[in-house]
Amino acid sequence: MSPTSDLLRVRASVAPLLGEPRIAAALTSELLAGHTLRVHGQSGDWWQVEGEDGYVGWTHAGYVEAATGDESDWPVTTGARVRRPDGRERALPFGARVSPDALVLAGEVFDPDERALRFPATREAIAHTAEQAFMGAPYRWGGVTPWGTDCSGFVQAVLRMHGVALPRDAWQQAALGDAVEIARVEPADLLFFSDREDRRITHVAMVLDGGRFVHSALGRGGVRVEHWEADDAYIQRLRAQCTGARHIMPVLRR
Repeated sequence: MSPTSDLLRVRASVAPLLGEPRIAAALTSELLAGHTLRVHGQSGDWWQVEGEDGYVGWTHAGYVEAATGDESDWPVTTGARVRRPDGRERALPFGARVSPDALVLAGEVFDPDERALRFPATREAIAHTAEQAFMGAPYRWGGVTPWGTDCSGFVQAVLRMHGVALPRDAWQQAALGDAVEIARVEPADLLFFSDREDRRITHVAMVLDGGRFVHSALGRGGVRVEHWEADDAYIQRLRAQCTGARHIMPVLRR
């Protein structure tokens, strides 16, 4: 496929973003249906692309198609099953865009101008989405959906639904906002952790209420709500690895 411009869109429900132009390369992130991609280069049937979050990687031509430029106006879903004009049915994950010619068979779909009403950028609303929308999701390195997600993909996807844009990786997210003492965190603040000697950020979680937080952790097998003061060995180790907390959105309303 040769795009007529440097803009593509994802046609698969979820497309892998890989570190190299080969199918066995490491997964670095995922791209959702209806999201647009800026082309950076090509290697055979592979496109080097930049996602809407600025993350760059490789995806195969089979996952993408030429964009029209109006994709940002397409309805968004928190999870749906749709039928395409060719009669094929497919599931779409949380955060995917639904093409206007698709028939929605099940699930929730809403127009972008409804986002602020359904998913306001308030602390309580963001924390509620984080606690509910991904619960039970398995851990998946590079994943960004309830079908499988890593820690930073989870946080990014939740905040994106509320109109808050974050970069993809935890270490990038840790450079945003304002530092806050652990004792003074509020819902929707982010906690950062490192299991490295140089203290480079390797994990992120989101604060809930009542001394709780939620994260996608390999050590828990996926998304799980935790209590900060729990005395089990896993939480004790997390507390020791915590590098701090940040108000990512200081202007968030209560």
